[in-house]
Amino acid sequence: MLLDPPLPEVAFVGRSNVGKSSLLNALVGRRIAKISGTPGKTRALNVFLIPELGIGAPVYFLDLPGYGYARVGKAQRAAFRGLVKHTLRRDRLRGVVWLLDIRHPLSADDQAMQDALAEEEKTHVLAALTKGDKLSSGKRTTRERELREELGLPEDQVVATSAKTGEGIADLKEAIAGLISGATP
Repeated sequence: MLLDPPLPEVAFVGRSNVGKSSLLNALVGRRIAKISGTPGKTRALNVFLIPELGIGAPVYFLDLPGYGYARVGKAQRAAFRGLVKHTLRRDRLRGVVWLLDIRHPLSADDQAMQDALAEEEKTHVLAALTKGDKLSSGKRTTRERELREELGLPEDQVVATSAKTGEGIADLKEAIAGLISGATP
């Protein structure tokens, strides 16, 4: 699928119920993604044209369906893997924002996504640790360090966020701007 006009693209991926829609809405400062109380609602690639993110240029946000939802059958899981592979190989893709719930250890599905992202060596990854407001400051700092080490990502590629309080949103916008400008995060 070619998008017109041709603009940089940033993909957003994460487990079901990780807070992807809430984070997308917090990033743009308005409701663009529907928030559902039921995990696994997004079943297709949603594309949002973001005219201004405070980074000086328009961009497409590619919102992939959440992974790891238990009620999804084998055929849908295979279709999701194909969609991820296709998305990671897009010519205009500047990077991926990978959402992980800061409160939980990496699941088998998270590890499979890590492998898929590692296969695409040209893809730059930012880890957005969501739901930071649900932990105390000390515990949040500890979990951020633990996840950064487990993921093997440098400090500037891991951002603790909270869509509820706005924590880390400005830092994540800045990191996304780096992806779009071609600066390796």
